Amino acid sequence: VEVVGELSGPEFREVSQRASIARRLVPLFDRVLVERFVAETKSKGGIMIPEKALGKVHSGTVVAVGPGSRNDKGEPVPTSVQTGDKVLLPEYGGTKVEIEDKEYFIFRDSEILGKWEN
Repeated sequence: VEVVGELSGPEFREVSQRASIARRLVPLFDRVLVERFVAETKSKGGIMIPEKALGKVHSGTVVAVGPGSRNDKGEPVPTSVQTGDKVLLPEYGGTKVEIEDKEYFIFRDSEILGKWEN
């Protein structure tokens, strides 16, 4: 297995796939492209949870970020998140986008509720 930086194998492929999607779809202004985390389908005890019983996941990974908005003076205002950040998302909102059979959501920077620290 070839090691690139600290990533290898499946982790490297996942980051590489996100990067290729980010090259295809670049959000405009202060918009952010997010991939929601997948809900757990097994409980800690190993019991399978039906899809209808799963709650909506309110966290995700930032895949691509727009250049930011402009203030009243025309100066650029950068977004508060960067590609790769883990973020807390609102329950409702965002525009659903499907790319290669995967669901992504576009949110405004101001709609993102928070950023998880590493």
